[in-house]
Amino acid sequence: MTEPRTGVVARGRGAGGSRSALPRYVIAATLARTADGGAVVAIVLLVTASGGPGWLAGALGACITAPHLLGPFVARRLDTANDGRRVIAVACLVHGATLAAAVLLFPIAHPLVTAVLLVASGLFGPLLTGGVSSRLPAIAGGDRASQRRAQGWDVATYGIGGTVGPTVVAAVAAWATPAAAALVLAAGTFVAAAFVLLLPYAPPAAQPEDVPRPGRTLLVMMSTGPLRRTLYLTMIVAFGVAALPITAVAGTDLLGVDHAAAGVLTAAYGLGNLAGSAGVLIRPLTGDADGLMTRLATVVAVTLLGVTAAPVFGVAVAAYAVAGIANGYFFAATLAARNEYAPREARGQVFVWVGALKITTGSAGTALAGAIVGVTIYLPLALAIALTAVAAVIAAWERRTRPFSRRAS
Repeated sequence: MTEPRTGVVARGRGAGGSRSALPRYVIAATLARTADGGAVVAIVLLVTASGGPGWLAGALGACITAPHLLGPFVARRLDTANDGRRVIAVACLVHGATLAAAVLLFPIAHPLVTAVLLVASGLFGPLLTGGVSSRLPAIAGGDRASQRRAQGWDVATYGIGGTVGPTVVAAVAAWATPAAAALVLAAGTFVAAAFVLLLPYAPPAAQPEDVPRPGRTLLVMMSTGPLRRTLYLTMIVAFGVAALPITAVAGTDLLGVDHAAAGVLTAAYGLGNLAGSAGVLIRPLTGDADGLMTRLATVVAVTLLGVTAAPVFGVAVAAYAVAGIANGYFFAATLAARNEYAPREARGQVFVWVGALKITTGSAGTALAGAIVGVTIYLPLALAIALTAVAAVIAAWERRTRPFSRRAS
């Protein structure tokens, strides 16, 4: 007997009925995640360009990222609503409107007003990431190969959003102003809302009274083996790879290149991530998602070891790219696990819980890497490798010694 699984979600009424559904999804997800990925950069540039102190730029940037942890407490509405598309569309509109208001009021209002508006914007951020992903299973097709190929597209939208968002902000800020850049992002969320509403309708999986509260959903995840492993492997890998940008900057001296070359290293990682998603598109992942996560987490740890061992800049660029590819595949496996193991009545919450905790631990990983990189340049990566390897061993041990798990009800 194997660990219980909920299986791939069945397509809802009208879901998957149009071949244009997936392209519409990709457009909506890319626009939403571009706004989510670029907002922090826009806010920091806005404050610094106005002559504000660094602590204010950091504090306002945190105002839009920290609320992601509260996302699961908003996400229950995804599972109780008769039409989840409307919930996500409203989230896109509110996210964009509050971001635009914060930017426009910053020069004339007290910073506290801007902070409150950014907190409101950040609160809906998880619905633009994990919330949007929760719609994918219902439109991607009923078989596993179609689902996993679609998840490759989803990974690509995250990669594009995380790369294009800051790039768009930098370009528009240089051409016009940081405020204009933020307004471009806000406009993107409005367009995303329209495309979300164009996605096929999928009926709710359960009656509202059957949908668990956020705390209960987290307990279900912790007590269900595959979901528990999805959660802690996602968090630890996110914590580890978050050290790469810090290490890229700190390691340029050892590699004998200028500090500006760190941008090449981080770009190589980002392009590798996109290459990983392309690989999933061309050849979808096969096999059990639970086991895939464990194996791919191990691969990520090995690639991080390759980054620390790179003797020259050219090899380091390749190592960063390979790490990005590995993380792209790992991320696709975690999306598959969320889809295949989440209880139908709490699917949206599971997606958002994992996404919110991933962002939180990633931020913590960046902060810790910045704090300890001065001790030894590769100490953050050494810690990341150790934690990821231990987590993979624990996950493999759990799967071997605890073959049964309480199924969510």
